[in-house]
Amino acid sequence: MPGPAFLEGETVTLRTVEEEDVEFLRDGVNDPDVWRTTLMAEPQNTEQEREFFEEIVCEDGSVDLIVADDEDPVGMIGLNGLDEGNGVAELGYWIAPEHWGNGYATDAARTVTEYAFAQRRLHRVAARVVDFNEASARVLEKAGFEREGVHRGAAFVDGEHRDVVWYGRLATDE
Repeated sequence: MPGPAFLEGETVTLRTVEEEDVEFLRDGVNDPDVWRTTLMAEPQNTEQEREFFEEIVCEDGSVDLIVADDEDPVGMIGLNGLDEGNGVAELGYWIAPEHWGNGYATDAARTVTEYAFAQRRLHRVAARVVDFNEASARVLEKAGFEREGVHRGAAFVDGEHRDVVWYGRLATDE
């Protein structure tokens, strides 16, 4: 049984991550189209994903949610590095490739960012993308994020160093 709905977007439901999601998460992060763009290049087996579920999702204070279309999981989104003293966090997300192009990432990013500002009283949410990931850059721009800068050569993907582009959104942004 899927976890309860935590947030509702226009097209997606964001629900808690449950143990039954471990295989979906494992399959997602092992997909080359996902790990190349999320910088999670370490292969993960079921036991490692279960440890991620137990240590990160259940205990570390981040906000981790399954992105679902109806009850079917299509991806994951989270607020990581939560620093409530300074009011900042980093947004991270991925959508399974077979669900790309449906607007799920944009809706989830908007919904979680609004939650961060309205419910967690955060002031700033940041996100980063590898320079070749134009689709994710568009997601962030549609969700109200502004391009802020580039960390040159900060990612190693497909045998070469690539730039990482940072985006940010403030609670005071329109």
